[in-house]
Amino acid sequence: MTTEPAAGLSAPPKTGRVEAIDLARALALLAMAHYHLIWDLETFGYLDPGTAGSGWPKFYARSIASSFLFLVGVSLVLAHWPVFKPDKFLRRLATVVGAALLVSLGTYVAFPDAFVYYGILHSIAVSSVVALLFLRLPAPIAFVAGAAAVALPFYVVSPAFDPPWLIWTGLSERLPRSLDFVPFFPWFGPVLFGIAAGRLAKSSGLIARMAQWKPGENQKWKTALRPLDFIGRHSLAFYLLHQPVLIALVWSLSQIMPPDRTEAYLSSCRQGCLANQEAAMCERFCSCTAERLAETGKLDAVQTGRLDPASDPQIMEMARMCTASAMGDD
Repeated sequence: MTTEPAAGLSAPPKTGRVEAIDLARALALLAMAHYHLIWDLETFGYLDPGTAGSGWPKFYARSIASSFLFLVGVSLVLAHWPVFKPDKFLRRLATVVGAALLVSLGTYVAFPDAFVYYGILHSIAVSSVVALLFLRLPAPIAFVAGAAAVALPFYVVSPAFDPPWLIWTGLSERLPRSLDFVPFFPWFGPVLFGIAAGRLAKSSGLIARMAQWKPGENQKWKTALRPLDFIGRHSLAFYLLHQPVLIALVWSLSQIMPPDRTEAYLSSCRQGCLANQEAAMCERFCSCTAERLAETGKLDAVQTGRLDPASDPQIMEMARMCTASAMGDD
């Protein structure tokens, strides 16, 4: 990412790789892997349905995504300000775009109804290109633009953005079904915050001081931080490989210690039932259907989505009988 320095600017002395940034990136990647483990455990039935998408895990996931995109902005400044290096930028962009396409292809094969067509890597690729417009502007402008990007979806939402080729903007009225959706707005905001922070840190000399911290030169630190340093330096490879590894591990666990899906079924059944019935009736109905599904060996298939209850006459008859039994107890 380099051209000639802008007029009045000279390239600062090279600071080399900033290990603190690598460590921050590694910690964000490990947090992401931890969140994905929560998602995998829910998918395989070890956690209640909706666990990964609600409460603190939902906030956790958004914080992780924000940290990634913030570091994208900081890294753009470290690599390309004040001297832009086009060859380096294009090589990195091609790598990210290739990885994003690989994620889309892989998830389309495995989950065609919810594949990732604009996830975190797609967002990083597009944001990196647009962020170049702000790289040489004053840091306060980048910060204000970042705040506007975060706020925009709260004020500008329209069905005009609902078509598939525009839904990536984040301004549509409907959310797409996807395993990972990180739309341009509001997620371009953290990238711009990272650019603003990076500009201020570099111009103030903070980055140069951070670069002097070399924990790898201390044997104690080197041993303790070597795994984090490796992850931070090979972040894209870690991102692509961690989820297949986690899924394989959780799948292996499910073969040795299959989850008890009864509680997960009861939770989802009650949630759906309470929309139209009283709590006592729902409790009786759900307990009845859970017991009968377990007796016929169909509970696991229903919970994992391998069996549609509406298409199975035996399950429909169970539901009819359990409904009559639950209502008869009123």
